[in-house]
Amino acid sequence: MSKVVIEYKNVNIERAEKTVLKNVSFKIEEGEFCYLVGRVGSGKSSLMKTMYADVSIATGIKAQVQDYDLLTIKKHHIPYLRRKIGIVFQDFQLLQDRSVEANLKFVLQATGWKRKDEIALRIDEVLDSVGMSNKNYKMPHELSGGEQQRIVIARALLNKPSLILADEPTGNLDPQTGVVIVKLLHDLAAKGHSVLMATHNLQLVEDYPARILSCNDKCLIEKY
Repeated sequence: MSKVVIEYKNVNIERAEKTVLKNVSFKIEEGEFCYLVGRVGSGKSSLMKTMYADVSIATGIKAQVQDYDLLTIKKHHIPYLRRKIGIVFQDFQLLQDRSVEANLKFVLQATGWKRKDEIALRIDEVLDSVGMSNKNYKMPHELSGGEQQRIVIARALLNKPSLILADEPTGNLDPQTGVVIVKLLHDLAAKGHSVLMATHNLQLVEDYPARILSCNDKCLIEKY
């Protein structure tokens, strides 16, 4: 029986006292790839942000990510929740003043890794897994958009998360490069990671089919 990684039941999400999504109920299991679609402003990002406690949940019967209850989570537990989630942003958010290797080392040290040999080995492993093992010395500005997004995915994998949240990961990429990134995320799901990818690129959804959750009229519905 697959482990449930995300479970929401009758969850309501508000921003600035306005309802963004209401009665949200869904589950995502281990190793599942799922698209989150909807127009700009439909609540995709707000929903994702609740999953790593960047946006609080207004009300709900159940809101669980990994083994954390988002309805009752204490502030000092949030960093531990986030270590179990790999987050891939549309705008990369790489530190521009340091190399790829230094970017990854910074994250590992910030999340408690101490031994230099273990840090070096983990960086090699994640760069190899995204096909970027020969780019560790490069500065972010020396990389193409697609290469930067691969580094962001490598960064998301550092602490071996079972869940990857990708918020419009192809939004700043040309169509051909976007395909490469979607294939990479599908490959990660095949290796056992749960992947939730927000996108408004319906062509990618059609070309690389998977389960679809759609934000529409303040509701989350499953599309088939």
